[in-house]
Amino acid sequence: MPKFSVNLSMLFTERPFPERFQAAAEAGFSAVEFMFPYDYPAETCRAWLCGSNLKLALFNLPAGDFAGGERGLAVLKERESDFRQSVFTALEYAEILEAPRMNCLTGLGAADENDDGKFERLTDRLGWAADEFAKRGMTLLVEFINNYDMPAFYLNSLDRTVKLIKAVGRGNLKIQYDVYHAQRSGGELLSGMRTNLDLIGHVQIADNPGRHQPGTGEINYPNVFKALDDMGYEGWVGLEYIPLGGSNESLAWIEQFSLSRK
Repeated sequence: MPKFSVNLSMLFTERPFPERFQAAAEAGFSAVEFMFPYDYPAETCRAWLCGSNLKLALFNLPAGDFAGGERGLAVLKERESDFRQSVFTALEYAEILEAPRMNCLTGLGAADENDDGKFERLTDRLGWAADEFAKRGMTLLVEFINNYDMPAFYLNSLDRTVKLIKAVGRGNLKIQYDVYHAQRSGGELLSGMRTNLDLIGHVQIADNPGRHQPGTGEINYPNVFKALDDMGYEGWVGLEYIPLGGSNESLAWIEQFSLSRK
């Protein structure tokens, strides 16, 4: 049976961020994840987690000027020092929050540069970052994002992401496999997971179209969950969807699918 972590950047947004931890606990979850904690001191975030008796599944490295349109620093040609600082900042938070893994949004690829240059830069930078994570016993994740939702995002397919991870060659560099993005960027969900299970470090879910909760779209989530169990996947499954209706109302699918929130 999958174990769920609820994404506090997407769910319980009816409440201020500090109150979402308790909302997740009251809704029956034992783990959470979120995009960025950097607007708050790490010790404050830890207090929210501990006060709600929650585990932290993961969060993202700083992704540059997110409000201004940046979606990660690793692939950007002139931003190596900023990328390195983002790694150190994330690791400082992770050690305080006891996060075992973090996700790196790799960024939007410049149109005036060929793919070989971007790929080589990402390989070098992610290798260095994975080594820094390994020193602390942590896992670094990268995810592919479909180009419909995020045009020009460099890692836009599972195949490209697998190729990158194999080129980097670090055992603690894994895939954040978002089923919604996988569906929009090529489908073949179950075969993609089966073939690359040893490279998958975290799974996230949302239905398509709309990026709402399972059961609202075309993805056969009972089959997805059964396949994850059959494969022996033991990691977290992050609920990273836009609730259709209120957050608590949107969670009814869990019981409808005969699953548990814990």
